[in-house]
Amino acid sequence: MAPSGSRSVDCWRVLYWIPVLFISLIVAWSYYAYVVQLCIETIENMGEKIVYLLVYHVLFIMFVWSYWQTIFTQPMNPLKEFHLSHSDKELLEREDRRESQQEILRRIAKDLPIYTRTMSGAIRYCDRCLLLKPDRCHHCSACDMCILKMDHHCPWVNNCVGFANYKFFMLFLAYSLLYCLFVTATDLQYFIQFWTNGLPDTQAKFHIMFLFFAASTFSVSLAFLFAYHCWLVCKNRSTLEAFRAPAFQHGPDKNGFSLGISKNFRQVFGDERKFWLLPIFSSLGDGCSFPTCLVNADPEQPSSPSGRNPSIKSAEESHQFPPKPLRESQSRLLNNGQSEGSEDRDKRGTSNPALTIEKET
Repeated sequence: MAPSGSRSVDCWRVLYWIPVLFISLIVAWSYYAYVVQLCIETIENMGEKIVYLLVYHVLFIMFVWSYWQTIFTQPMNPLKEFHLSHSDKELLEREDRRESQQEILRRIAKDLPIYTRTMSGAIRYCDRCLLLKPDRCHHCSACDMCILKMDHHCPWVNNCVGFANYKFFMLFLAYSLLYCLFVTATDLQYFIQFWTNGLPDTQAKFHIMFLFFAASTFSVSLAFLFAYHCWLVCKNRSTLEAFRAPAFQHGPDKNGFSLGISKNFRQVFGDERKFWLLPIFSSLGDGCSFPTCLVNADPEQPSSPSGRNPSIKSAEESHQFPPKPLRESQSRLLNNGQSEGSEDRDKRGTSNPALTIEKET
């Protein structure tokens, strides 16, 4: 017999799906109202009807596809290198003093591409997942796990929005906004006819009226949300980082991960343009390490004989972590940025020692 505690947890997990069910019912009703009641029953012009149905179904498919991907894409777990070994766990548990624990964590973190710290300067460690948090990784209390490049936990998709599905979330916002705007625009003239008694007295006119109200209301809220996340993409920030700047060795830096609008965009959508508008994973990197633009190099990271940070090496001498990227195209952003930086230094003849561009493969 299952314990009562597990049953209560299962009940709560079922309740988490209520917002998703609500959105699904709204979308299903909007499909019926637009396709059946508006296009088939109300619109008489055959050419207008075909064009409306064709465009509508394209937007509907892309909207539902991206929403599905956002919901059911499971968050990626940090690579095993960030998890504490059995001996390190025992060593950490035996130490009672915080200073000693931090010394152990610093020893483990020195070989990992970790540049962010807590606001007090300590190593970011999750005592529930028993791992050193990669940069931009946070523990989600709702999912009860550490989420790579966590943006926020979204109840409308019952999932955490992070590295694995942030592109899908952006496309979901874009296509849902286009969907609502298209429905609003094409329904407007029939909505006006409703108030001027220009529509036949059938049940279709009530669907047309409520469809316009629902689509226009969602359009306004989605426009603000989409614009905000576009701004975050251009700045290479997550929602969490927008409220609290990530702390590096030299202190908080809200622009620490920003590489410029073009590279920031490609980190989320990838290098291959044919995948930009499709809900197919194409983001660059592995979610555990990110190129950072630091004013001061981290003194706890190993330094090269020349005194430069080891992450500014040639492709053959670059950091070996992680050993295997998720996709071949995901490393292009870092390699392109490195080659561009080399060309700039050749043109100038000298490099600026005050600015270190750190790149992890």
